[in-house]
Amino acid sequence: MKATEAAAAPTGKVNWVLFNPKTYATILYLLLSLPLGILYFTVAVTGLALSIGLTPIFIGIPLFFGVAKMLNGIVNFEQSMIRHILGLPAAPVTHSNNRETEAGYSWFIRMVRGFDSGLFIRNLMLILLRFVTGIVFFVIMVTALSLGIGLIALPVVHIVLMNEIQLDILENSLFSYFHIDWTYNQQYMLYAGIGLVMFWIALRVVNGLMQIQRRLMYVDEPYQTAQQPTAPLRNPMQSPYPMQYYDDQPVNEPAKGLMQPAYREP
Repeated sequence: MKATEAAAAPTGKVNWVLFNPKTYATILYLLLSLPLGILYFTVAVTGLALSIGLTPIFIGIPLFFGVAKMLNGIVNFEQSMIRHILGLPAAPVTHSNNRETEAGYSWFIRMVRGFDSGLFIRNLMLILLRFVTGIVFFVIMVTALSLGIGLIALPVVHIVLMNEIQLDILENSLFSYFHIDWTYNQQYMLYAGIGLVMFWIALRVVNGLMQIQRRLMYVDEPYQTAQQPTAPLRNPMQSPYPMQYYDDQPVNEPAKGLMQPAYREP
């Protein structure tokens, strides 16, 4: 049973980061996280400000519920995008029984009845957090990748600069400072090797940032809700209380004092 539950639980972990397309899809996602975070933050703040400012003329009330619906759509879009990048299954669909009862109401009444204050506050906090993490994760990813790629490309840059403008960028390096007499080819191999290690570490950092974003955006919440054990259904014909016998006599023995069957004599 435990093995089945472990196999059914979505992991979304990335192995062999250097040759896994999930890694580079994550890099693209984190590159877009900065403009998308700014866009989400601007839409949320502008919508809430307009809804509060237009409340005296009664336009802000439906606008507020529309903004709450839009924030929920933004969070669902972010969660689905993270699931698609990590290769997770789609979120389980929960069927609501209120759709049939609300079929005859207007769109405004349905919007008011479907409003959840706790969900609205959570979505608003997630979008504000998405704005902060979009900036922080973008800076961390670009710094880590630039360091690894820069060291890998250093031999090529040095050769091009030496041939074109006779500029030696390795003239005042650490090798000359410590008086280590290494040739340029030896330095090239060292820098390229360190750059490959740094690039591999940067890819691991990128996947770690994606896992952090996955937890911050409550991506696993639908799976955890679906895996919660439900109480077994009780047969309505069965009584919840144990049957009590008030008669101490055996069932098969006839009760004393009852009428005995009459036998006709021949």
